[in-house]
Amino acid sequence: MNNTSGRASKHRICRRFLAAFAIGATLCAQNPPAAKITLSQALQEAIDKNLNLLAEKHNVAIADARIITAGIKPNPLLSVEGDHQNLLGSTYTLDNNGGPQEYSIRVDFLLERGHKRERRVELAQAVKSVTELQFLNTVRGLVLDVQNSFIDALAAKASLTLATENLKSLNDIVAINAIRVRAGDLSQVELTRSKLAALQFQNAVKQAELKLRIAKSRLQFLMGRPVMAADFNVDGELRREILAEGIEPLREQAMKLRPDLLSIVKDQARSDADLRLQTATAKVDFTLGTEYRRQQYTAYSNSLGFFMSVPLPVFNKNQGEIERAKREGQQLVMRVNAAKSSIAAELDAAWQQYQTSKLLLESIEKDMLEQAREVRSITEYSYRRGEASFVEFLDAQRAFNDTMQSYNDARADYARSLFLLDSISGKAVNP
Repeated sequence: MNNTSGRASKHRICRRFLAAFAIGATLCAQNPPAAKITLSQALQEAIDKNLNLLAEKHNVAIADARIITAGIKPNPLLSVEGDHQNLLGSTYTLDNNGGPQEYSIRVDFLLERGHKRERRVELAQAVKSVTELQFLNTVRGLVLDVQNSFIDALAAKASLTLATENLKSLNDIVAINAIRVRAGDLSQVELTRSKLAALQFQNAVKQAELKLRIAKSRLQFLMGRPVMAADFNVDGELRREILAEGIEPLREQAMKLRPDLLSIVKDQARSDADLRLQTATAKVDFTLGTEYRRQQYTAYSNSLGFFMSVPLPVFNKNQGEIERAKREGQQLVMRVNAAKSSIAAELDAAWQQYQTSKLLLESIEKDMLEQAREVRSITEYSYRRGEASFVEFLDAQRAFNDTMQSYNDARADYARSLFLLDSISGKAVNP
């Protein structure tokens, strides 16, 4: 009995273990570890899910609805009338010629002249074209924000890696110094100094971790994620290509592709359509009507009536709106010129930023990196042999850290300058 009970207990334990394993496997399948996000994936998700962009996208649908409204013909007007009704106690007879009671049904139609409906549709379509380009310009701004945030995340990862490596190097020195103190080869003060330096580098690691979390949160917000994932990570390299063709191709490209400039140019077409509509509105419309009238009680008859009414344009000839449309067209000409000048200034500033970032990055790579590594290696080797002081080693370590951090910042600034040039030239949304 005891053996049977023991075997049954073991079977139950095995079944529970297998069931738990199956549940765990299912949960792992349902919640796989988060994959690293590349820049292209981040951009696509932001365009699909960014809340501000989704709100702006509705402007295009609103413009479509306005096209439908512009093409609708005016409704006819139905009037029903009951006249000369015997409701006050009077008697309608042939002797007093009272009445007769009358009932009528009338329908009026507004006959628009000057092709007003076609002009309204034309204006609504022009407004939609402007709206689409404005939306594309919003996309351009979002793309640049995502690109910069992605660079911030990559740069923060590089800074965290650097801070972690520096901390590891200091911890190794602390461990060696502890051995040397126990051997009587080093003073306790020197060990304390190395521990204090390690604590300072540990704080640097925490600050780098905080910057990385902030950069990731910012990027996820731009991607339209309502909940910030703790295991979110980015994957990719910083841009490093060289623009050998110069600024002129970028200038020509900007004048052809910048959606904000194109929207103002399209706004000129919209203004012209508005002027045509206001000119058409100045033409008077006819109202045509027909009426069926029924008389009864003292007289019996059926009759039809026809009507036409025309407003007299004595005072209001829509001259105010016509003049407003003309002035608006003149204003848009000035805005196009102002936009071109602004884009040229933006491009010049971005090109200067690109060239400065390029020179700084090349200078660090050529003159500083190898020297900083060599000084740190030599000083660390000398310190381990007791030939250099801890202060000398710490200065070399900090100089190396500052150089590497400057190098990481320069790489990030160079990548940002490339993305900025793409954005200003319009290439970012017109690849």
